[in-house]
Order: sequence, then C-alpha cells, then structure tokens
Amino acid sequence: MYDVAIIGCGVSGASIAYRLSEFDLKTVVLEKENDVAMGATRANSAIIHAGYDPEEGTLMAKLNVRSVDMTAQLCKKLSVPYAQIGSLVLAFSAEEDAHVQKLYDRGVANGVPGLRILSADEVHEMEPNAADTVTSALYAPTAAVINPWEYALALAETAVVNGVEVRLNAAVTAIEKFDGGYRLTAGGETLEARYIVNAAGVEAALIHDMVLPHTFDITPNKGEYYLLDKSEGTRATHVVFQCPSKVGKGVLVSPTVHGNLIVGPNAVPCAAQDTSTTADDLAFVRTMAAKSIPSVDFRQNIRNFAGVRPNSTSDDFILECHDGFFDVAGIKSPGLASAAAIAEYVENLMADNGVPMHKKERFVDTREQVRFKSLPHQEREALVKENPLYGRVICRCETVTEGEIVDAIHRPITPRTVDGIKRRCEAGLGRCQGGFCGPRVVEILARELGCSRQDIDKDKTGSYIVRERED
Repeated sequence: MYDVAIIGCGVSGASIAYRLSEFDLKTVVLEKENDVAMGATRANSAIIHAGYDPEEGTLMAKLNVRSVDMTAQLCKKLSVPYAQIGSLVLAFSAEEDAHVQKLYDRGVANGVPGLRILSADEVHEMEPNAADTVTSALYAPTAAVINPWEYALALAETAVVNGVEVRLNAAVTAIEKFDGGYRLTAGGETLEARYIVNAAGVEAALIHDMVLPHTFDITPNKGEYYLLDKSEGTRATHVVFQCPSKVGKGVLVSPTVHGNLIVGPNAVPCAAQDTSTTADDLAFVRTMAAKSIPSVDFRQNIRNFAGVRPNSTSDDFILECHDGFFDVAGIKSPGLASAAAIAEYVENLMADNGVPMHKKERFVDTREQVRFKSLPHQEREALVKENPLYGRVICRCETVTEGEIVDAIHRPITPRTVDGIKRRCEAGLGRCQGGFCGPRVVEILARELGCSRQDIDKDKTGSYIVRERED
C-alpha cells in the first residue's frame, strides 16, 4: 500500500510530489497522459505574478505572494530558466487610472514589495514601444517569467530521485473508500493508498465526485496565444498587462525566458480538452495586444497555441481535506506562481490531518541541466572531448546537440515523444518548430528506446508520425 497517491502531474501535483519526497512516505503520482505537465502547465503565459491581483485575505493572495521567492529559489536549485523582469499594468483612461490605484492598494495589503504607480512618461522610459495613449501604470518589480513545463518536470524528476514513483498513462477511472484508505483503478491497474491528493486540473471535480458529494464545478476556459520569433523578443522588456476584467488578466505582451515574445491570451469557455485555435479569436488577441504595444510584428509569428484553465465555481483555490482525501482544485491563475506555496500548504494540511511527516536522513534538492549553447567555449570543447555526441548539433534554431537529447531520454522520467524532447531540451522550440530536426529526433528516440520509429508519437498518445504503408 502507498501512503499517498497524487492524481495529476501538472505543476501543482509535481510541486506536492517534490515537497512530500522529503519525507518517509511511499508516494505515487498518477498521470493520465504520456508525460508530465501536459495540461494547463505547458500552455500558459509563463508568468510568476507579483501578487497584487488576488483579493486580500484569499488563499490566492497569501500563497501567490509567499511563493514568489520560493519559486526563484527552486528554479536556481533545479536549473530551471527564471528571469525577474517585472511587470506593468497599463491604464488608458481616468477610469483605468483608478483601477491601477486599486490594484496598488490591494498589492500593498497583500504584502507585495516594491510596487509603484508610474506616470505615462515613466512608462515610456521603461517601455519605449508602449502606446502613446497610456496614462499610467502599476509597476511590480518582483514579477518574473519562467519555463513552466521545465519547472514542473524538474520538480517531478527530483521527486523521483528521492523515491517517488510516477506512473504515466495512468488515468484514474474509479476510487473506492475502505477502512484505512482508498482503492484506485488507474491505467487499468488497481492500487491502494492511505491518502489521496486530487490535483487533476480540469478533471478535479470528476475525481472529487468519485469519493465525495458534489461540491464544486470546474468550468474550463481557453486562452489562445501567439509565440513570436526571437527577432521580436525585445519589443517589450517587462510583462506588459492591461487592466484586468472579470474574465481574466487580459491580453499581455511579454518576453519569454527563451528570448521570444509571447502575446495572449483571450478567455473563451470551452470543453475540458479543447486546445484548438480559431482565426477570429486570434484576431481578437492581436487587436488587444496592439493597444499596449502597437509595433508588434505579427508576421514574425512562429506558433499559435491554446491552453485550458481549470476555473472553478469558487472564487479561490480549493485546498481542503475530507477524511484523508485532499482537494487541490480550481488552481487557475496565479496557480503557476503559487505552486510552491500550495505544496507547502498541502504539506501542513496533511500534517494537521494525521499524516505522519518524518523527514528523510538524505534528501536531494538539486538538479543539473546541461545547456550546451550557454556554456563557455572551453567547457563546450571539454564536453565534446568527453562525449562526441555533444559535437553534433541536431536543432540548429536552438543549438541543441545530440548529447543533450540522449541525456534527456535517460533522465528519471523518460520522454517517449518528439514534444517530450522539446520540453526537456528545447529541440524543436525555435523558428522552424522542428521542421528540420524533427525527423532526426524521431530516429534518436527510436534508437535509444530500442523501438520502431512507428512507436514514436509527436505529442499525446496516438499522435503518430511514421506509419506503415497500407496496400
């Protein structure tokens, strides 16, 4: 029997797994997809919000603000890209000036450090490409950008190093309560656990209802994005927001940690797994972004994508315990920014509800990631001498070597897809989006995994690339 079964391995589930791996607990993570971070975690704005937006006194406010420094420290330990570039919320009218003041007051009440209200001239000193119609802005220097899927992956990998088991393709289809624990059916197999953590994202209400009376709904909401080439990466140097509305924080323009420019999202009700994009919705995103930074060149777009947010019928995060069943639900924005503190909160909630929390004598809290293109010339030369695979560039756009790809395949959580490699070492993330390196990545995966190229998917299970000819 396991002590803890965590359902879902997005950033919330991965953060909790990492946190619990410090203790003498037999923990398993059950993820329905063929890799970790396959839901909202991999398709979002990648922002570590400063914490001025959530209402004072909510879990969102408390955990967002607490988590900012925690996230920076974790990224440093786990070799995850993180850039504290600060954010601006732009106002374009006297009414929005008043809203900026409201956000400032709320941020001060929430304990956000360094907040300032800027004049239009000060905004243009910081962001020369901002629209001439800007009247004021809220500046939050602690906001940052991150690689969200690598963050979740790093947390999950480190949890595995510390003894946590991660099961992929393990969708939970039934849960039965018995005296002393729960019996779960996951991926067609049965297992038992004393405690369950429900971090199932858009399916959190479905998992909750397998065990407890229905108390909340998840209302999926889709956001669509543009990812622009690095040639647009300096069009903005901060995360540039507009004043938020009831449906979200609005369309932003922001640099990414990889040097690109991201623009989006909109907010559209959708089905739980609908990550499609439409011309009309993307046109809306483009129009709204031009209000902030009119000079963005959308001809440099290299990819459009959409993410689904697990909004709930609650106005706050749902972090509750019911007889050994822990809900971690409704983790919408600022969920990414709050993940580290959410895990800490769940740890304390578990301790308060009788889970024995005894720390291990040895806990690994660091992770190394080789990024060949970032190394000094002498270190590159030494690495190639040690392993010639580092001398073969596979992805020309991002300068990713065969050595990095092979290393990624043999890390604690094995990728079996082309996009799994992209999320781990950036092959295929650049301007051509895998047009040149994709076939070679398929060959390397098949070789290292000892399988046929026909067994390699592009992304989710069934997204095949190579098929036999049918006569």
